[in-house]
Amino acid sequence: MKWNDLENWSGYWEQLRTAFTSPKVDPDVLDASLHAARQHVPVPVLWLLGKTQAGKTSIIKALTGNETAEIGNGFQPCTRTSQFYDFPTPAPIVRFLDTRGLGEVSYDPSEDIRYCETQAHLLVAVVKVADLNQASVFDVLHAIRKRHPEWPVLIVQTGLHDLYPNGFAHVLPWPYDDDPLPDSIPLDLRRALQAQRNSLKPLPGFAPVQWVAVDLTLPEDGFSPVEYGLEALWQRIEALSSLGLQYQLSGGKEVRDIYARAAHQHIVGYTFTAAGLGALPVVDLVSVSAVQAKMLHGLAKLYGQHWDQSTISEFLGLMGVGIASNYLTRWLTRTVVKIIPVWGQTIGTLWSVASTGSSTYALGKAAIYFFARRKNGLNIDPDSLRRLYAEELKRGALILKQRLHKPEKSE
Repeated sequence: MKWNDLENWSGYWEQLRTAFTSPKVDPDVLDASLHAARQHVPVPVLWLLGKTQAGKTSIIKALTGNETAEIGNGFQPCTRTSQFYDFPTPAPIVRFLDTRGLGEVSYDPSEDIRYCETQAHLLVAVVKVADLNQASVFDVLHAIRKRHPEWPVLIVQTGLHDLYPNGFAHVLPWPYDDDPLPDSIPLDLRRALQAQRNSLKPLPGFAPVQWVAVDLTLPEDGFSPVEYGLEALWQRIEALSSLGLQYQLSGGKEVRDIYARAAHQHIVGYTFTAAGLGALPVVDLVSVSAVQAKMLHGLAKLYGQHWDQSTISEFLGLMGVGIASNYLTRWLTRTVVKIIPVWGQTIGTLWSVASTGSSTYALGKAAIYFFARRKNGLNIDPDSLRRLYAEELKRGALILKQRLHKPEKSE
């Protein structure tokens, strides 16, 4: 898109519609741009250590709410003994790094440490409470903390119900923060929890080590709640990493169903991807629109709507020329400020990142309103749609601010 083409404000919406319906972007060029973009807005990495069947996959499902997906099939190899899982794909919010083989074969953590020390934002060790033989896991933790004493560690004890007496139910409220552990916890379970915690007291390093006990079960297991201790797990993750992942993955109280939560995750992932494009020296509006078009197509599919010419025209028409002008102004401004020497490469780039990302977030949230009401046969009020877009611009900026300023790698 040429600069002169943008002088005609009345024709901009039609250009944007064209970009949304058939973005003419070389896939290889777009892939290269997205790769470069993610270097500027990196995906937070949770490194999971633990033996097979310790409950790492259950933790991923609980944190992401991705109960129906085949988590295992989504893992991709990254080293000889480790693999990663990006969620959601193709625009991830978080990456889970899983080290395999602990307790199965002779394991030398040096290769994984070399890789993960440049990737991980938080180290999470997962130990099954009924399995007292955790030497293979603890040895690796010792090796890592000896080399990186500044890395915080979260240790998650899983499978609590394996040590319940027959007919025993979860203790409510969740009591596993108390020290000493209260008598309301069954004796065998209490002893096993404490034995594991005592065995790791000599862990090297000065960064905090926190423990949390969870029991993540299936409905047919007969325990309620099925995600026992999940909120405590979230609290530890947020305290040790300040990643802001809980809102990014769950969407807060306003997200009340699985579809809205999936849509929220979808939007946040593409928000960070678009923000990364905003950090590049030259931001191509068509490339950004191509990313946004993928987001909107995914949201339409989620809500059972056809993302065709008719739907696009209806959506953009309801959004109105005012939104188009605002969108265009933001894009032109970030293009101008980024070419200003020195200032443009610092403050200008940060503003461009926030502008590109927040407009993507607002566009996605407006689309949810549009698709949800369309699916249910309800009228769509243009003023409500535009007001929602303006409100979500601010919220998108806050999410980006948290991601850009807080996630620091463990090293």
